[in-house]
Amino acid sequence: MAGHSKFKNIMHRKGAQDKKRSALFSKLSREITVAARSGLPDPNMNARLRAAVITARKEGMPKDNIDRSINKAAGGDGDNYEEVRYEGFGPAGVALIIETLTDNRNRTATNVRTIVSKNGGNLGAPGSVSHGFDRLGMISYPAGAGDAEKVFEAALEAGAEDVESTEDGHSIWTEIENLHEVAKALEPVLGEAEGVKLAWRPQTQVEVDEAQATLLLKLIDTLDDDDDVQTVWGNYEIPDAVMEKLA
Repeated sequence: MAGHSKFKNIMHRKGAQDKKRSALFSKLSREITVAARSGLPDPNMNARLRAAVITARKEGMPKDNIDRSINKAAGGDGDNYEEVRYEGFGPAGVALIIETLTDNRNRTATNVRTIVSKNGGNLGAPGSVSHGFDRLGMISYPAGAGDAEKVFEAALEAGAEDVESTEDGHSIWTEIENLHEVAKALEPVLGEAEGVKLAWRPQTQVEVDEAQATLLLKLIDTLDDDDDVQTVWGNYEIPDAVMEKLA
């Protein structure tokens, strides 16, 4: 599932083909169910569940699918998934954090390790790259929500920590414990957010050239194709000129 960031540091996705859309809905459903089990099965009382539901709606997931995923958790039905995080390096030494939800740790570990190693990277030990990221809350808005000044003022008033605005949209950063309250405070001013989630924000970025970007995006796309992988974060920055060539 993708976030929105100035650094282009969140999972790169291919076009919205039917197969990809089906896989995306499956991942969204899994996240909703896990989020509902982690607290109350009520989006208004569970920040993680609310964020998952908002993301699902933005991606066009039918309401019946969303409700079914929540009801699975409330009724104790469905598979039990656990969150497992992998850390490692991709082409050009880019640091990667790979978040998964799995019902089979051995399968997921084997798949992730194989994908990374076959695409110019290698996995490291837990904590090997996460020390170079900050764990924060991220609220995403499209460019149409307002200009940079309006968004900055709204974020400041709501208690956010930082804002990044580009022609593609706005990323509003918060402390983890303040994510839900800041998101709620922004809604009356900016409308419903495009995404509300916990995120890994890199402390420094690695700029990659066209050849490195090609390898890196292939690695991320292949990880994205794995059913257990939810989100891939990285500390890479792809210059606009390179992105245009790759488009």
